[in-house]
Amino acid sequence: MHTDLPIGEVLAELKAALGRADSVVLEAPPGAGKTTVVPLALLDSDWLGSRKILMLEPRRMAARAAAERMASTLGEKAGETVGYRVRLDSKISKATRIEVITEGILTRMLQTDPALAGVACLIFDEFHERSLDSDLGLALALQGRELFREGDPLKLLVMSATLDGAGIAELLGGAPLVSSQGKQFPVSVHYGAAWKPRENTVERVLACLREIVSKPETGSVLVFLPGQGEIRRVAQQLPSFENVIVAPLYGGLSLAQQQQAIAPAEDGQRKIVLATNIAETSLTIDGITTVVDSGLAREPRFDPATGMTRLQTRRIAQDSATQRMGRAGRLQAGYCYRLWSEEQQTQLAPRSTPEILQADLAPLALQLLAWGVADPAELRWLDLPPAGPWSQALQLLREFGALPAAGSWALSEVGTQMAQLPLHPRLAHMLVLACRWGMVDIGCDVAALLSERDPFSQRGADIGYRLLALEGEVAMPKTELGWLHRVKLQSKQYRRLCKFLPHTTGGGYHIGQLLAAAYPDRIARRRQARGHSYLLANGRSAALDPADALCSEEWLAVAEVGGRAGQAEDRIYSAAALDVALFEQQLAERVESRERVEWDDRNERFVAERQRRIGAIVLSREPLADISAEARQQALLELVRERGLDLLPWTDELRQWQARVSLLHTELGEPWPDVSDTALLGGLETWLAPYLATVNKLGDFARLDLQGMLAALLPWPLPRELDELAPQRIGVPSGAQHRIDYCQSPPVLSVKLQEMFGCEATPTVARGKVALLIHLLSPARRPLQVTQDLASFWRGAYKEVRKEMQGRYPKHPWPEDPLQALATAKTKRRLQQQKPEQD
Repeated sequence: MHTDLPIGEVLAELKAALGRADSVVLEAPPGAGKTTVVPLALLDSDWLGSRKILMLEPRRMAARAAAERMASTLGEKAGETVGYRVRLDSKISKATRIEVITEGILTRMLQTDPALAGVACLIFDEFHERSLDSDLGLALALQGRELFREGDPLKLLVMSATLDGAGIAELLGGAPLVSSQGKQFPVSVHYGAAWKPRENTVERVLACLREIVSKPETGSVLVFLPGQGEIRRVAQQLPSFENVIVAPLYGGLSLAQQQQAIAPAEDGQRKIVLATNIAETSLTIDGITTVVDSGLAREPRFDPATGMTRLQTRRIAQDSATQRMGRAGRLQAGYCYRLWSEEQQTQLAPRSTPEILQADLAPLALQLLAWGVADPAELRWLDLPPAGPWSQALQLLREFGALPAAGSWALSEVGTQMAQLPLHPRLAHMLVLACRWGMVDIGCDVAALLSERDPFSQRGADIGYRLLALEGEVAMPKTELGWLHRVKLQSKQYRRLCKFLPHTTGGGYHIGQLLAAAYPDRIARRRQARGHSYLLANGRSAALDPADALCSEEWLAVAEVGGRAGQAEDRIYSAAALDVALFEQQLAERVESRERVEWDDRNERFVAERQRRIGAIVLSREPLADISAEARQQALLELVRERGLDLLPWTDELRQWQARVSLLHTELGEPWPDVSDTALLGGLETWLAPYLATVNKLGDFARLDLQGMLAALLPWPLPRELDELAPQRIGVPSGAQHRIDYCQSPPVLSVKLQEMFGCEATPTVARGKVALLIHLLSPARRPLQVTQDLASFWRGAYKEVRKEMQGRYPKHPWPEDPLQALATAKTKRRLQQQKPEQD
């Protein structure tokens, strides 16, 4: 065993912790040896006995590599003491004591046996990647242990390269935390120029690689690229260098191709490994001394607004950048070339977002309901699944018939069958119906195709072409033979699973029907007779390539659609023609009949018709002969809610009335009603609906007696008290009456300064609770001072105002003592002319 690796220094501490505790957290940086050393070190533990250790890896490639390396350490082959189980491949035997599995397999094991009988320890490796499956697996394992392993607790070991150790330890009930410092050689980090929007990633990487290969440093190079497309383009455009091997590394490659990338280069050769973020922490790649980091990753993001998952190319977080950099310092001092600026590095998010906070939660919801949990809060999570995507997931399951009517949480027969299939609920629903429709073989082929990446994106969107390739009718390039092998294996596995589902035979060959079962929200109808733009049932717009042969089809069932968030129209990547006759037969349950009584904005009139719809797509319309008064009234109320109260004939006087009543409601409370816009919109049925009988067209709203409707909201004697408590006008010392503006807060009284001479107390309304905001105006009616404290103004700021204004307006009085002066709106000359008359 490699006890010379850094992890060897903490093995004794780790084994002691697991001996006394049921849960332990191990922090160890990449290269410390935790993945391949820790499971082997636990084999001689007393608590293990003859039982197994399960270790979860987030990726198939990492699971196989870890098992192979541990078996090699023991001088064995995988499948003996150490084995693995991943999708489409497994090597285990009766002698297997350590089983390396992927996370989806753990979920199915727990659903079958929540106690995990025969398992003594469950290890979560690379938990910092926070995949949806790992979060789900840990939540189920914790509850399963609590309910079924009371006398013999399942030991949980959570291992990570970078993790909030304290947080996960708290989740595990105060688990001990063991830390390994690892062994990291210094890495020299070089930054590039600042990234620019939509800059060509491939060109930057190629330029950097040319520079690196020309240098005399030894060792291989690991290049992080966002996806397979960029990997292929870099491999194609990179010139040949003597003694340099270029090896791609991503999940869709064959096992032999993956092993070629992972294995060390032969003596005298260097290797350039072009990888996705799969190489951040899960895999050990021998011989790497230089890292080129594009700073990008392509990840799925669920868009709650559309209910679709989109692949988005995003900047990585700082923790990912640190992980990538560390790959260069495992063997010796290394180099890391970051293709962005040092300033941009400081702007990166500190941590990657957990998948559970940004993923489609339909698979999670189906598994939790199968487990018997209707509310995720019943389980323990580092991050609780967000409410919006969770609600959307439940709605999708109801649409599939996996859940009965709202309010019931027990899975239906269809839901139980879906949960038993290791697929996304969409594809599981498709297979359940394919069995019932007698289309098992074609259904399994389609499900297998949709479970793998699409190598035919340049050949058009028709999924029928992919099926021809699967059936051997289309020649496959050698580079895609691995894809063909995996799809065939996957289809065979689905056929085996379908044997346990109710099924019939002889159902035909309707690809579109199957896709519509999986993606009912993506049933699509061409918008125009000759065009390539389609309306989807979910209301989105999507388009085919104008040259695509499917453009001749009016109806499509769309499997894959993509685009950027915020775009008005998406792109259709895979689909099949859909026979409209199916809406009267197998797909009849997708058709909804409803009466539509609403306002037509374009023609400004009522629309009253019975529609047959598939989501946003209208199949047919039939005019309704009669419109009930209730339906008509509701349509008008919806129009007012949509357009707002400005649709009604408001005047300035009515808005002032509304503000006066609102002030008294706020300050005095009952019985003064809430007449704010929000409250009025919320109570339209009470105060507006009875008056709508005369409204037939938009212009009729202007003739409504809005003043009378609002006045009816004030019972007697409130109208009289309104004028007393919130008068429209107020007298000032000059003897004039001035209007109060209640639409401002606090209410505003605008008055010439000289008209307030002698007034020391600020005027108030609402039984003295609200002081008016006084706008003291110049003779030209421009604001000189704004105050709610007249007494302070006269004794303070007035002196400066008088000093500045008496020269500008010498015809008006500016007395030294304004509190003893005569309040007036007149000039000094007019006042002098009045004196004899008064005498």
